[in-house]
Amino acid sequence: MVPSIGSGSRYVGNKFFYFKLYILNPTVDIIFKYFPKITETQKQQFAELATLYPHWNSQINVISRKDIESLYLHHVLHSLGIAKFVGEFTAGTRILDVGTGGGFPGIPLAIMFPEVQFHLVDSIGKKIKVVREVAAALGLKNVEADHIRAEQIEDKYDFVVSRAVTRLADFTPWIRNKFERKDKNAIPNGILYLKGGDLSEEIKDAKLRAELHSLTDFFEEDFFETKYVVYVPM
Repeated sequence: MVPSIGSGSRYVGNKFFYFKLYILNPTVDIIFKYFPKITETQKQQFAELATLYPHWNSQINVISRKDIESLYLHHVLHSLGIAKFVGEFTAGTRILDVGTGGGFPGIPLAIMFPEVQFHLVDSIGKKIKVVREVAAALGLKNVEADHIRAEQIEDKYDFVVSRAVTRLADFTPWIRNKFERKDKNAIPNGILYLKGGDLSEEIKDAKLRAELHSLTDFFEEDFFETKYVVYVPM
């Protein structure tokens, strides 16, 4: 039986980790800086990522060991670039996260949009184990995670999100038939792809009608200088 847990502690595996969320991991403040209107529940969920990901990453490598210290900047805030671009999703929107790895961008987006349903998939089963454990620890009821390849999925979604899984010319055929025909959001259904670098040739090769939205429009940190949300209406 798992004992009750107060606001200053978190149960992970068979151990209790007691900490003051905002002192132990001050970098969570970067999320609050850019999203000041989130609820106290969301604040705590974002803060708890600082304990959950190092714990699981020590067992199953889903984030580079050197990069785990930059969890909030390189992974959480980067994922939330989609939230900045979209603004809001209509309640009941269904989103597929392809090649989610340890849960990016799906987990941060699921915290940000609790009324939206997220299906996180990856071809590597141990990564999905981490996603399920993190989602369960955070109490995310809007996350489903499956060990499956995108090509095998038969469901339909409003949006497909991903973080630089592969070149767009290779990615698009995996998910081309995965979209609902009827739009329910301010922007048409489509792909929301996080990627960096010079993407002009990649978009040209994929023969896509794509929009590039620089993350420097939303975030001031140098890390985002060459990073984009690629939006492809489908």
